[in-house]
Amino acid sequence: QVQLVESGGGLVQAGGSLRLSCAASGRTFSHVTMAWFRQASGEERKFVAAISWSDSTYYADSVKGRFTISRDDAKNTVYLQMNSLKPEDTAVYYCAAQWYGSISSDVRAYDYWGQGTQVTVSS
Repeated sequence: QVQLVESGGGLVQAGGSLRLSCAASGRTFSHVTMAWFRQASGEERKFVAAISWSDSTYYADSVKGRFTISRDDAKNTVYLQMNSLKPEDTAVYYCAAQWYGSISSDVRAYDYWGQGTQVTVSS
């Protein structure tokens, strides 16, 4: 049973930084593509960033240059470093995983999801 557990969310002022973590368990971390999505209140879930098992990365235009996704395979963990945060970054952030697939921004490409962590950016 695959489990993804996010942590690191919270309240931060505009311009500040947060680092989200997502720990995976229940399956080997090799050949897994990990991603972060976010969902603001009343909106659909949207792609933020993804990292493939070969360390290729892909970002939404809205976060490019501010957010960095990385992974530590020894710890079965993926990270999202968020800098220069803006109020419009406020959302619940979800970690997602898929094995043996291609890196993707499509929510339907991911088979496993975490429970989400709230990020609130005040102006």
